[in-house]
Amino acid sequence: MIRVAISGAGGKLATPIAEAVRASGDLELSALYNPNRAGSTMHGLTIVGSATEVDADVIVETAHPDVVFANLEQWRARDRPSVVGTSGFTPARLEMLRDLWGSEGPPVLVVPNFSIGAVLMMRFAAEAASHFEAVEVIERHHSTKPDAPSGTALATAIGIAAGGGSSAEGSAELVTGARGAEVEGVRVHALRLPGLISQQEVALSNEGEVLSIEHLSTSYQSFASGALIAIRRIGDLSPGVHLGLDAVL
Repeated sequence: MIRVAISGAGGKLATPIAEAVRASGDLELSALYNPNRAGSTMHGLTIVGSATEVDADVIVETAHPDVVFANLEQWRARDRPSVVGTSGFTPARLEMLRDLWGSEGPPVLVVPNFSIGAVLMMRFAAEAASHFEAVEVIERHHSTKPDAPSGTALATAIGIAAGGGSSAEGSAELVTGARGAEVEGVRVHALRLPGLISQQEVALSNEGEVLSIEHLSTSYQSFASGALIAIRRIGDLSPGVHLGLDAVL
């Protein structure tokens, strides 16, 4: 039985993961951590506000990007394997995490998106990228999402660039930002609209043709199955920082 603690308890991502852990037959929800909700009861447990009260074999980190590094520093100090679902890990922030975590001790897995469909969308885009002259990423999330672009879009752009893809350049911006953000040579556009959860399109183009690869999450439950895979298999990873659910699929 793997004992699982969830940091960021009560959040939109933490809740379906906690419910899935409780419903599983081989995982035990052993602790919930969130200093802002300490003392509250959820999923049959009292939420704690001190890292010393967290007793688990694996930590699932879902807290806000502003506090995720402080939390991860605590889990690293306690030598706990950690699965990170917090968004916003740019290449620079991944380097910060590598410096913080080091190459020894337990593994930490940063998962931009726990949805199996989203993982396949990113993989297909990376594989297709070298066959097209230009590629751009358009992501759509709910208007309360704290960061832009999304972690999924960042990871997608990084994968596309590694696969040899890039965006077409040459248009002068009459308004700054009109061409979107640039991530390793790939243009990323972030839309924020009420009512959405997670939707992303990768548009790839040659002269005379366009290929669109799109994924849509209609429920936060779409993230639960991938999270369980990460929890069960993180122990198979080598020490240090790993990126993407692909690492354990």
